[in-house]
Amino acid sequence: MNEIVRAVVDRYGCDSSCMVQILREVQEALDWISPEAIDLLEALLQVPRTKIEGVAGFYSFLYLEPRGRYRILFSDNITDRMLGNQALLERLCNSLWIEPGKVSEDGLVSVDHTSCTGLCDQGPALLVNNLAIGRLTAERIDRIAELVRSETPLVDWPAEFFLIEDNIQRADILLASDIKPGDALRAARALAPDEGLLASNMRSWREGLPTGLGGPAAVLDEIKRANLRGRGGAGFTTALKWEACRNAPLKAGQQRIVVCNADEGEPGTFKDRVLLTRQADLVIEGMTVAAYAVGATRGFIYLRGEYRYLLDALNAVLARRRTENLLGANILGIPGANFDIEIHLGAGAYVCGEESALIESLEGKRGTPRNRPPFPVTNGYMDQPTIVNNVETFAAAALIALHGGDWYAAIGTKHSAGTKILSVSGDCARPGIYEYPFGVTVRQVLEDCGASDTQAVQVSGPSGVCIAPAEFDRIIGFEDIPTAGAFTIFDTSRDMFEVARNYVHFFQHESCGFCTPCRVGTSLLKNLMDKLHKGCGSPYDFAEIEKLNQLLQSMSHCGLGHTACNPVLDTIARFRPAYDKRMMQQDFTPAFDLDQALSQARQMTGRDDAAAHLSTEHGGAA
Repeated sequence: MNEIVRAVVDRYGCDSSCMVQILREVQEALDWISPEAIDLLEALLQVPRTKIEGVAGFYSFLYLEPRGRYRILFSDNITDRMLGNQALLERLCNSLWIEPGKVSEDGLVSVDHTSCTGLCDQGPALLVNNLAIGRLTAERIDRIAELVRSETPLVDWPAEFFLIEDNIQRADILLASDIKPGDALRAARALAPDEGLLASNMRSWREGLPTGLGGPAAVLDEIKRANLRGRGGAGFTTALKWEACRNAPLKAGQQRIVVCNADEGEPGTFKDRVLLTRQADLVIEGMTVAAYAVGATRGFIYLRGEYRYLLDALNAVLARRRTENLLGANILGIPGANFDIEIHLGAGAYVCGEESALIESLEGKRGTPRNRPPFPVTNGYMDQPTIVNNVETFAAAALIALHGGDWYAAIGTKHSAGTKILSVSGDCARPGIYEYPFGVTVRQVLEDCGASDTQAVQVSGPSGVCIAPAEFDRIIGFEDIPTAGAFTIFDTSRDMFEVARNYVHFFQHESCGFCTPCRVGTSLLKNLMDKLHKGCGSPYDFAEIEKLNQLLQSMSHCGLGHTACNPVLDTIARFRPAYDKRMMQQDFTPAFDLDQALSQARQMTGRDDAAAHLSTEHGGAA
């Protein structure tokens, strides 16, 4: 154990800011993070034990208690539920003689849930030791049970189990791009033929001084003309973010940083998975264009923990680009163009999709969102100027550098330039990835994917908006329905109350716990929805949900709390009968039902139910 831990720490130069990666690699080698491993990490990294345990305890994929040598996590997204994941989980547990959430007595296997694996188009799905398996069936579950019982190494499991499809149903400028590695960089360089001016600009930006025209400034001008907006959901103007980072002054020893946010944890979203599989060069090229534009020298790809199986392939792409002089020192011979990228793998924390929480995680800390201002563009990674953009945003930036801002702005609508990739899942014949120019109607998407008898579409995941058939002519665009990419379809056989309840459970589970309004508010919301689920609802509960929404929106530390009530309020407004049928016929139902709680005791003691009930009503002992 000591040799393994020392080797991991040495590989990261004994740098405690790499804590999350060190803990992840130690766990991959030892199955869990034992007290003995923590003792050694404390000595090697010179950090308090409480910090190590605090970081490990924050991330759901890091374990301070033993788990099975086969760690199986079933995706519990609403689409997995719709496809029967619960029955499959029970089948596996029965076959292995294990309870969900427990470790087998021999330490061989543990079975539990995780929020979403990013395989909504090919579920039900699970992770086994961080490797994804989709398209689960009863037969596949039985085979998995056999492989676990026989202690077959994962490398010897059937290869088709781990086959993840890109499932591209409609491609446009991004997914159909065939540009060669380096083309966008060469085009960016061509915007400034004067090498002397270019070198001067690069020196000026590194020193935080004003610059002349051409080169990186010309690239930024193209991004402005393109009207590119962030594809992570918020839609912030990309050029403004890049310009603010470029103009932020540098202190001694500082550098500018470019971060690609590939932590798409929103249930129903899986577009980044496909872009990183099919168009990794395009994404990395876009990051390098951004670095050129702002004068950055270091980059990170923050890859969600559920995409662990993409790590080796992405590292291979980075290595190839270094050999081709597309990363590293003097890229393509451009004076001062020094930029390289490393991959940081998340460890199971939805909140790290928020850019400041992501930066905290990059620094080896718990992924708690920061107070803002200051903003990352001036005080980001290690307090240095940092831009954080979505995978899709960087891919679009590469195309803009190659074809120009006017070309890109001509695609889509006046207020929403370019294309949008949608992750389509749920009740449709052809789930998968669809890329459209902005302005496409919801109805058109439903027709293209073979959806019928649709009663609702959840756009942009639980934190987005749920729309009913009367709204299907609305368009996907920042001027109408903005989206991070999720497009989940529900036909009339689905209970929209249960859809909202699943989303509420997700928010409660993923709350980081930093602020009391979100930590307590999401738990109270979950309890209210569970009460309704049991058929004990009343008008009082709807008033409480409204109060919780006001509290969460005004007092929560970050966007998770701000949007936690969205799926409930949307479904109440559009699908009220799904709630009304769970109402008891009285004005108020207390969350604790004394009569129901005492019913079992009355049966055991042989008391007369009617008499006992009457005495309880009048305050007597039951």
